[in-house]
Amino acid sequence: MSLIGRPVRRTEDRALLTTGGTYVDDVRVPGSLELVVVRSTVAHGRLRGVDTDAARRAPGVVAVFTAADVDLPPLPPEAGVLNQKMTTPVLADGVVRFVGEPVAAVLATSRAEAVDAAALVETDIEALPVLVDVEEALADDLVLHPEAGTNMVLKLGFRRPAGRAELHEGAEVIVRQRMRNPRVAPCPLEARAGQAEWGPGGLRYRAGSQAVHLWRNQLAAALGEPEDRVQVVNGDVGGAFGSKAFASREDVLVAWASRRLGRPVRWAETRSESMTAAGHGRAQHQSAELGGTRDGRIVSYALEIVQDAGAYPRIGAILPFWTRTMLTGPYAISRAKFSSSSVTTTTTPVVSYRGAGQPEAVAALERMVDLYAAEIGLDPAEVRRRNLLPPESFPVTTVTRARYDTGDYPAALERVLAEADYQALRAEQAARRERGDVEQLGIGLSTFVEITGADTRSEYASIRVDDTGRFTVHSGTCPHGQGHVTAWAMLAADVLAVALDRVDVRHSDTATVAAGGGTGGSRSLQTGGMAVREAALALVERGRDAAAVHLGVPRDDVEYASGRFRSTAGHVVYWTELAAADGLSAEANFQPTAATCPFGAHLAVVLVDTETGQVTLRRVVAVDDAGVLLNPLLAEGQVHGGLAQGAGQALVEEVRFAADGTPLHGDLHRYAMVGAAELPSFETVAMQTPTPVNALGAKGLGESGAVGFPPAVQNAVVDAVRHLGVRHIDMPVTAERVWTAIQAATVG
Repeated sequence: MSLIGRPVRRTEDRALLTTGGTYVDDVRVPGSLELVVVRSTVAHGRLRGVDTDAARRAPGVVAVFTAADVDLPPLPPEAGVLNQKMTTPVLADGVVRFVGEPVAAVLATSRAEAVDAAALVETDIEALPVLVDVEEALADDLVLHPEAGTNMVLKLGFRRPAGRAELHEGAEVIVRQRMRNPRVAPCPLEARAGQAEWGPGGLRYRAGSQAVHLWRNQLAAALGEPEDRVQVVNGDVGGAFGSKAFASREDVLVAWASRRLGRPVRWAETRSESMTAAGHGRAQHQSAELGGTRDGRIVSYALEIVQDAGAYPRIGAILPFWTRTMLTGPYAISRAKFSSSSVTTTTTPVVSYRGAGQPEAVAALERMVDLYAAEIGLDPAEVRRRNLLPPESFPVTTVTRARYDTGDYPAALERVLAEADYQALRAEQAARRERGDVEQLGIGLSTFVEITGADTRSEYASIRVDDTGRFTVHSGTCPHGQGHVTAWAMLAADVLAVALDRVDVRHSDTATVAAGGGTGGSRSLQTGGMAVREAALALVERGRDAAAVHLGVPRDDVEYASGRFRSTAGHVVYWTELAAADGLSAEANFQPTAATCPFGAHLAVVLVDTETGQVTLRRVVAVDDAGVLLNPLLAEGQVHGGLAQGAGQALVEEVRFAADGTPLHGDLHRYAMVGAAELPSFETVAMQTPTPVNALGAKGLGESGAVGFPPAVQNAVVDAVRHLGVRHIDMPVTAERVWTAIQAATVG
C-alpha cells in the first residue's frame, strides 16, 4: 500500500514534546564569549559618539566594539533591483535610522556580565527629524540615505491594456477605497540567535535559518571569505515565517567578532529585541478602484501601493512585485492597473512574512469585491460566483502574466457555502437585525489563489543505504516546523517499498548537504519532496545495476519490489548484501518547470457588539486545495497555523510607532497575539486538484490560511455593521476601530 495520502503522525514530535529540541541557544562551545548588542533608543539621529570606557572596565568584559572597529564594508540590499546605494553598516556609523539599530557590541565571559556592561555604554545622539509616515517619505523633503538622494527604494507599475484605453471603460459602477495592510511582527517562538566558531577550516556558524546554503553565501561575501571556508548548520528551529530567510547584520557581527578575537562567540536576542529589530512584515498603504456593471460583472481593477521598507531596504521592499503578480486573484478581470513605491522610513526594516506580498493582494481585492457587492445590492457570494475563473479555462495566464496551472475556484466557493450553511447564517443575520440585537452577526468571504514555488529554483537531495539496510536522506530544504523529516521519509519509503522507520532524514548543514535552496515560499514539497523522490528512484536503478552484477544476470532480468531485487529465475538479493562494502547512494537535483497555484475559499462568522465594538470570531470554515496531499495530517496542521496567524492579523496584531519613531509594541504585553483559547475550532475541508507541474501532483500549502483568511474576517466585521452605514474598517478590526467606525457612520 502506498504511503502517499496517508495520515502519518509526525515522527519528529516525540523528541520535541519529551526531551525537547536543541536550539541555537542550547549549545555551548567551551570558551565561548557572550555578545550583547547595544541598540539605539532614538529613531533618527547623528551619532556623535559612543562612550565605551566604563563598559570596557566592567567585570568579565573582553571587548567592546563600535563601527570604528569593524573593518567590513556595509551590507548591500538583499535583492539587486533595490536601490544599491542604501547600504546597511554592520554597526551604526555616524547616523542611526531606527529604534533598535545596533550601535555597539559588548563581549564578556558570561551573558549576565555582557548585559550589565552593555548598560554602561553611553551614546551621544543628536536627534534628527523622523520619517514615520510613508506619504512624507515619498516627498523626499527629508532623505534618510543622502548618498542615494531619495527615499525611493523601488518603483513598479503596469497597465493592461496599454495605451490610451480608458481603464474603467464599460463600468457602470466604480468603488474606491484607501486601506492599510498593517505592519506585523513575525514573533517566532525562537528569536534570532547565532554561534560562531573559527578553526583551521574556517567558520562554523550555528544558526536558526530557513536556508543554510544561502546564509553560507551571504556570510562568506560579508566577511570576505571563500564559501568553502564557511559552514552553516541548523539544529531545531523554532519558527521563522519568512523572518529568518536571510542572515542579518547581527549574524555578520557575531561571525566577525569571533574571527577578530579568536574565540567562539554566542548571541541570542531578547524578545523585546526581536520585536523591535528582527524585521517586520506587511506594512502596505493601498488605494484601490474597482469598476463593474450593475449586474455584478467586474470590469476593471486598479491598485496603488506605498510600501514601507523601513530604515534599510531588505527583502520586504520588493514584495509589491508579488502583490502585482497576484493582483486580479481568482477572477476573470481583463483590465487592470498597478503601481507601487517602496520607500525608506525611520522604522524597523521590513522583511518577508508569511505569504510575502500575496496576502496583501488578496486583502485589497476581497475588500473591494465586498464594497462593490454592497454598492450594487448583490450578495457577496453571488458577485464572486459571477466572476471566478471557470475550471475549463485552465491553464490561465492573467493580465499580470501570472500563469495559473489548475483550479476549480467555483467548486471551492460552493463547498465553503455548503459546509457553513450560508443561507441559514444569512437568515440568522436578518433576524438579529430585525430584532435590533446589540450583538450583530457578520459573515465574511474570501476566495483566493496564490503562487507557490514561484522562483522555480532547483532543489537537491541524496539518499544512501548502508550494510544494515538503513536509508539516509539528505535534503537541501531547511524545516522549521513543517514536518519535513516525516514527509521526506514517507516519500523515500514509498518509492523504496520499505518501512518508514528504516529511513533517516538529515538536513540543514552545508558540510553534509551538497546544495540547497532552503525552505520558504511554500516550495518544499513540490521541489524538495520531488528531489527526494527522484533520488530514491535513482537509488533503485543503481540497486538494480548492482543486483544484476551480484546475480550474474542481465539488468533487464532484475525487478524491484517489496524492498528486494529478484531475477526472472527467482533468485533474490537484498539491499544489505548490495551495500555490504561502501554502501550505495544516489542524488538528484529537481528543477521545476513552473510554479503552482493552490487556491481556496474561506468563510468567517463574527459577532460584533454594536455598543462597544467588541468582535468575537465565532466560526471559521476553510476550504483549501493544494493539489494531491502527501500527508493530510501535516496539511491540516499547516492550514491551522495559517488560519491562526490570519485571524491574529485581522483582529489584533499591529506594530505601531509614536510620532517620534518610538515603537509602541516592544514586548508581548503590548503586541497582541491570539492564542488557542481565543480561537474557535477550525472547520477545514481539503479539495485536491492535481497539478501537472510535478509527478506528485502537489502544490504549496503553508501560506494559505494567512493568505486567505484575514480579508474574510475583515469582511465579516464590516458585514455585521454595514446596515448601520459602515463601509470599511482597516485591519486589524479592533474594538476601538469598530466602535469609531460605527459612531462615524451613525452620526454622519
